[in-house]
Amino acid sequence: MSKLTKNQKLVAGKIEAGKAYSLAEACALVKEITTTKFDASLDIDVRLGVDPRKANQMVRGVVALPHGTGKSVRVLCLCTPDQEAAAKEAGADYVGLDEYIDKIKGGWTDIDVIITMPAIMGKIGALGRVLGPRGLMPNPKSGTVTNDIVAKAIREVKSGKIDFKVDKAGIVHASIGKVSFDTEKMAGNAREFVNAIIKLKPAAAKGTYIKSIYLSSTMSKGVKVDPKAIEEAAK
Repeated sequence: MSKLTKNQKLVAGKIEAGKAYSLAEACALVKEITTTKFDASLDIDVRLGVDPRKANQMVRGVVALPHGTGKSVRVLCLCTPDQEAAAKEAGADYVGLDEYIDKIKGGWTDIDVIITMPAIMGKIGALGRVLGPRGLMPNPKSGTVTNDIVAKAIREVKSGKIDFKVDKAGIVHASIGKVSFDTEKMAGNAREFVNAIIKLKPAAAKGTYIKSIYLSSTMSKGVKVDPKAIEEAAK
């Protein structure tokens, strides 16, 4: 058995095995056990009582985190010329159409989000092979394909709107901030994220819906959160 490092021993002593912490306690603990020299991401894993293989139990949505993600989000806006000025003003990092479609076909994916319009999706469909595996394909459900003013969608993404989807194992995973946030902001983002999942509970889901919640940072152990505390607050 490999020896624990000094930091791992410290962490192991701080987390009580099997204990489910309140949200405030969990946030404080994640801050305490994160020993990275960089500003680590705050990650959340929510295990749901759903069968994602069944279409009527798919959980997918978007949430605007009240305190943002703490990350700079690189946005590409693929739009018609009449929307370009508004997209640039809203803060899109890259704005255009055909030249970026050609770049992506060539393998360029140096972006975090693509926002576009329904009229252009025909051109983007051919990029699925490149964008799909990287989670970059625009989708109306996540608000990245919009009939509304494209600028509004760009501002929302830049200010902390994220999309999420349950994976094959029934877990929703997301980065919801930075460990440098104060504990109130960490808890506020976590609460908003879990509440968004609760609102999307499929009618076909039976039994316990929120099975477990874990908070962690980029390199830390997970801290178990008591789901009841968040569910009660959501009522």
